[in-house]
Amino acid sequence: MRAADGDSVDTIVRAVYDVISGPAGARDWVRFRSLFADGARLIPVRSTPDGPIPSVMTPEDYAKRAGSNFEKNAFYESEMSRRVETFGNIAHVFSTYESRRAPGEKPFARGINSFQLVKDAKGWKVMTILWDSEREGNPIPDKYLKGN
Repeated sequence: MRAADGDSVDTIVRAVYDVISGPAGARDWVRFRSLFADGARLIPVRSTPDGPIPSVMTPEDYAKRAGSNFEKNAFYESEMSRRVETFGNIAHVFSTYESRRAPGEKPFARGINSFQLVKDAKGWKVMTILWDSEREGNPIPDKYLKGN
């Protein structure tokens, strides 16, 4: 983790978006892994014909799955807005995102990343990212398209 990555709720969330975004090619998976607390999970909710299914991954699982895609395809994810709640050493960030193949292009996906963060002796870390994508029948509500 870079010195500033865990300095605040803002810097840790920005670091996640920064490290997964970029042109086709390798990502800095060492930095990526450093952003997460021990036992952290990444959980996309997949839509299937049988209904929604959460797919639980460790940061290592995500690096392997996404890494092969990122090697071949550019991917840029950016935050559109966020809502933050904090108490003591915990924080929840509802972060609305857009995904693109190139900066400035029309997004091919949007959704919400629900970050659960924990502050330890070294700073803020990601405990969980749970996310769902916007799709037909599941539009992002206006309240999540505007910041706090």
